[in-house]
Amino acid sequence: MWFGDASVSQISSYREQLDELNKETQEKKERNDALYAEVLDLRRGLETIEERARYDLGMIKENETFFQVLE
Repeated sequence: MWFGDASVSQISSYREQLDELNKETQEKKERNDALYAEVLDLRRGLETIEERARYDLGMIKENETFFQVLE
C-alpha cells in the first residue's frame, strides 16, 4: 500500500499526470475545433479567401491602389 506501483504516492502521481493530459487534450481539441471552423469558412466563402490573401500575401485587386502608411 505504501510502496510499489499501486502505492498511495504512485496513484497520486498518476492522477496528476492524468489531469495534465486531460488539460492538454482539451486545449488541443479547442484548437482543432477552431481550425475546423476556419476550414469550413474558407470552403464556403470567397470573402474569407480574399481577406487571407490580402493580409498574408499582400495581394490587391486589379485597378486598386495600395497605400502604405508608415508611422
